[in-house]
This record gives sequence, structure tokens and C-alpha cells, in this order.
Amino acid sequence: MAQEFWVFGYGSLMWNPGFEHAERREAELEEYQRSFCLASVRYRGTEEQPGLVLALEPKEGATCRGIAFRVSSENATEALAYLRERELGTASYFEKRLPLTLLDTGERVFAVCYVMDTQHDKYRGDLDEEERAKIIAKAEGPAGSNREYLYRTVENLEDLDVEEPSIRRIADRVSEIADDDRPSTPSAG
Repeated sequence: MAQEFWVFGYGSLMWNPGFEHAERREAELEEYQRSFCLASVRYRGTEEQPGLVLALEPKEGATCRGIAFRVSSENATEALAYLRERELGTASYFEKRLPLTLLDTGERVFAVCYVMDTQHDKYRGDLDEEERAKIIAKAEGPAGSNREYLYRTVENLEDLDVEEPSIRRIADRVSEIADDDRPSTPSAG
């Protein structure tokens, strides 16, 4: 039987883990930041119009708050296979076991983390916030709109009392762009 393990969710894994877990706790990962830097053609975009999804980027001095899920030994094999299919399908992430701090107790655990390969051709770390917002506002893929992914992330970060000014500014700008694209309604009269 496989050993239990922890996995760190910082984007869609926070609200849609997709695997059985025994425990869910708030956690922090040091030296990484959450960033809309991965072109998505599999879930939130297409080859013709890629979206942008979150990835963990190495960054000195950064801290990323998210959710740590403990997977029991009974579910470990199935959960790890699921995660690898979901997260490693485009070969844009490295699977690493990195130390997390569980916020309620201060306990340190090692967790499976999916970290951006900054040499991958889908890496978009050089985009500014305006470019990111324009991509997210328009993209849709098999898993839904890129806007929904962004808004769900913002909602989950707010639930955790996590302030991510860059993500908030992108969300505000995406809302403006989406409003600009709606057809205007003729006035009555």
C-alpha cells in the first residue's frame, strides 16, 4: 500500500481537488508565488485562443498561501495517479515535494507541489497585468471560461483572507473588459 502524502493547492485544487482526502488545512509555501503564467490549451483555453492559469513560480522571499490536503494511504495511489494526469498532462510543471507550514499548528510537512517549468514553451511569465487580463477575459476551454477560473480563485483567496493585489487588479480589469464586450441595450423611448 502506498504511503499517505500531502498535496498543496494554490489555484483550482483549492476548490476542486478532485481526489479523496482525509484532511484539508490552510498552509504556506515559501520561496514561491502564485502567478497567471501558464498558457492553458487543455482546460481554460484552446490552441487557437489559449487561456492563462495559475502556476507556482520560484521567487526569493515570496510566500504563497493555499490549502494542504492530506491523502490517506488507502487513497494515495489513486490520488497521485489522478493528480499526475491532471497536472502533468502538458509537461509544463515539475512535480516536487516541498516543505509547507500548516498555519493552524505551525507544523512543517512535505507536500506534492506542481511548480512551473519556466523553460517550457507555455510559460508566460513576461506578460504584464493588462496582457493577462485581456487573455483571461476572452479565453474559454473544455473546463469553462478563463474568467470563471479567475473569479473562483479570487473568491477562494478572499475566503482565506489572502490579499493578492496583482490577482485582484487582473480580476477588476477582466470585469471591465467583459462589460465592454457586452452588447449595449437600446434605451426605451
